[in-house]
Amino acid sequence: MYKEPRFLLAGDSALVVEFGDEISEEVNRRVHALAHALRKNPLPGLGEAVPTYRSLLIHYDPLRLSCEEVKAFVSKLLQRGEEASLPEPKMVEIPVVYGGEFGPDIEFVAEHNGLTVEEVIRLHSGATYTVYMLGFTPGFAYLGGLPEALATPRLPTPRKLVPAGSVGIAGAQTGIYPLATPGGWRLIGRAPLKLFDPHHDPPALLGPGDKVRFVPISEEEFETYSQ
Repeated sequence: MYKEPRFLLAGDSALVVEFGDEISEEVNRRVHALAHALRKNPLPGLGEAVPTYRSLLIHYDPLRLSCEEVKAFVSKLLQRGEEASLPEPKMVEIPVVYGGEFGPDIEFVAEHNGLTVEEVIRLHSGATYTVYMLGFTPGFAYLGGLPEALATPRLPTPRKLVPAGSVGIAGAQTGIYPLATPGGWRLIGRAPLKLFDPHHDPPALLGPGDKVRFVPISEEEFETYSQ
């Protein structure tokens, strides 16, 4: 993590505040804390603040604010420690059917890591994850906190279609596909929940900074959710 955040220009109407050069929960917490501070202290002319793993992209209206004014405002929040506090995160429990047709790669994940399928399920469902950011497709949550014992490389060739709700592993991360889409993550299960609905507010079930736990369910329970 940097001693001092870095400010980077992103065109003439956005500014990036970068907190570190690694993916870590500490760096990501500072990203979300600054986003929270900006929501608490609105400045006319500031637009959406978009969190990523290690930085915050702040949109602004260049007809109302200069880049230097935005930097000065953010710097003042940082100096006051406004980014130091965060509200209690929302905890979301996601039911998942592991293995079988719902998780066709779970045996590969187990073999790759010298585990049994049961151990993969126990480890994956026993951890608490943090939503680092949303990306790739609408509502796709990149989750940090995957046990090291489950880290697995992504597929050499992506699938042409991954069913909505699929839970996957790629490297040291896990995530859930909210929509049916191509994808290259190793699929270990599937959730029966609707993770993205453009008619809801907010449209995504998961948001940056949320905490997530996975709860194993049976195929019969999956069908009950789907009815």
